[in-house]
This record gives sequence, structure tokens and C-alpha cells, in this order.
Amino acid sequence: MDTVGSEASLQNAVDRLNVVRREIAKVIVGQDDVVESVLICLLSGGHVLLEGVPGLGKTTLLRTLARTMQLKYSRIQFTPDLMPADIVGSMIMENDDRGHKVLRFQYGPIFANLVLADEINRATPKTQSALLEAMQERTVTSGTTTHELEAPFLVMATQNPIEMEGTYPLPEAQLDRFLMKIVVGYPTRDELSRIVERTISRDEEIPNAVMDRDAIRDVRAVCRQVLVAPHVQDFAIRLVMATQCDQKEAHEMSRKYVRFGASPRGAQALVECGRVHALMRGRFNLAVEDILHVAPGVLRHRIILNFDAHADGQTPETILQAILKTVSAQSSVA
Repeated sequence: MDTVGSEASLQNAVDRLNVVRREIAKVIVGQDDVVESVLICLLSGGHVLLEGVPGLGKTTLLRTLARTMQLKYSRIQFTPDLMPADIVGSMIMENDDRGHKVLRFQYGPIFANLVLADEINRATPKTQSALLEAMQERTVTSGTTTHELEAPFLVMATQNPIEMEGTYPLPEAQLDRFLMKIVVGYPTRDELSRIVERTISRDEEIPNAVMDRDAIRDVRAVCRQVLVAPHVQDFAIRLVMATQCDQKEAHEMSRKYVRFGASPRGAQALVECGRVHALMRGRFNLAVEDILHVAPGVLRHRIILNFDAHADGQTPETILQAILKTVSAQSSVA
């Protein structure tokens, strides 16, 4: 009976996620991998960093996701003059019923389920650091009081890769707190044609609310039931260690071009994201293919290159491709 119940819960979770993706597709044309990655981060309890030029629908995606899942959404436009209090909130003084002066905490836009940190690299490091506690601990501390953030909580940050003037690169410690970094590309010819058709159409597609917080919690519980076999777990560990230049398991390109490899968070993220990906494919077991699918998004921002890599034209993408190919071949032989 337990197996039947598990299969029923698996199918129910898959059906719910397919409905969500169909509703998002009413607004977002294409970008299937991006939509899937954002859903993976939401169900894994992590955050996502999107990198792409303006106009690719990054903001629209999160707003549509909030509508389909009945979640509170807020948008923070990061600018050089943005202060930490503009994000987390601040203490304000007001009069109570008796006319006495009292301090009250004014909640900032971080108190939402889905938070869009638009062009996060435009804010100063001081303001960027205001997100660290919220992203890691799911809390905001003001004075001596700690405020809990309501679950689910997802920060989706965007950054423009082509404009460097007036930007502040994210520190490695903050990059590591993002579960995945997704590179958003241009739409295809057919997708661009559909986008233009929707623009000139009189009828506006409005996505329906098909899930809520309780449903998200149920699907998350099903994700945690996905089994991880020892050999798949070992594959994820070997992938991470292959990026670490000072390990004996390091890939030759890591020894030559990598300054710092992926941290233990990388191994955790590979497994957690892979489990959600397996669930989306209707399986209750994590496979090596799931790890390979999520590995670029999970590891590309966790590899810090040295000067030789930049001089030789190497990127995290080229190094990851070589590592994935080598570790996969070793796994097939084993």
C-alpha cells in the first residue's frame, strides 16, 4: 500500500507542476529551461541568479509565477544609492493610542514570498550584504529583534552581463548562496514571432492561480522522498571535487585554471536540484542524468578562475564541460 500511495503522490506532484508550467507559458514564450530552473530552486528552498540582457522576460517570469502560485511578490530595483533599510526595513517612531512615542519596525520589501532583486550588481556591497541573512537564515534582524520570513521564500536576482559601468560585482560568499545561476539566452525565430504576435493581439492571456502555499509544501515533501543511490551521490561528490584545484581528484583544467572550486554547498545543491528534476520527470530515484542536467546551473558561479584562465580565454562554461565529460566517462567505465 505504501508503494501505491507514493506513486499517487508522485503523479499528483508531477501533474501540479505541469499545470503551473502551462499557466506560465500563457505569458512566457519559450525559455523552458529557465522556467524549470526557477521552479527547481523554489521547490529546493534555494535562490536563483539570472544573467541576461534586458528584455528577455526575467521580471515577467517571477511576477507570473507569483500569480499562478498565489504568493506575495515584491520587486526591488537595485541602484547605487539604495540603502540596506530600503530592503529589510527600519525602525520608525510613531504615537500610540495614549500619545506616547513608540518605536515600530516598518517591514521592507524583503518580506515577501518571491522577491525580485533587479540588477543586483548595481547596488553597493553594503546594500548587497543586507540580503545575506535573509537568503541564508530566512530571518531579518533589526536591533535585538529577529523577524522570521514567511515560507516559501525565493530571491531571484538579475544582472546584466554586458554593462559594467556603475556596477559592483557580487562577492563570492554571496554568489555561493544562490542555488543556481541561469544564463538567459535570446529566443529563437519562432519564439520571437510568437512574442510579436502576442504583442499586437487584442486578447491578453491571464494565468490562473493553480497552486498555493499548502500545495507547494506538499510537493516539497514529495521531493524529499526521492531516493539517492550511493553511486549517484558519489558522482555528485566527484564532480565537486574535480573543480577543487588542490584535491588529488581535481581535473587537469582545474589545476591549471581554477583558483577556487565549488564548496560543499555545491554538492548539496547538485543533489537537491537533481531530486526535483527527477520528480519533474516522474521518477522517485535520482539518476546521474539528473545531476548532469542541473550541474551547469549549480556550479558555473561556484568556480573562481585564475589569471591564466582569463589570459587563455577560458570560462567557467568551458571548464565545466571538460569536467562533466571526464567524470561521466569515468563513471561509465566504473
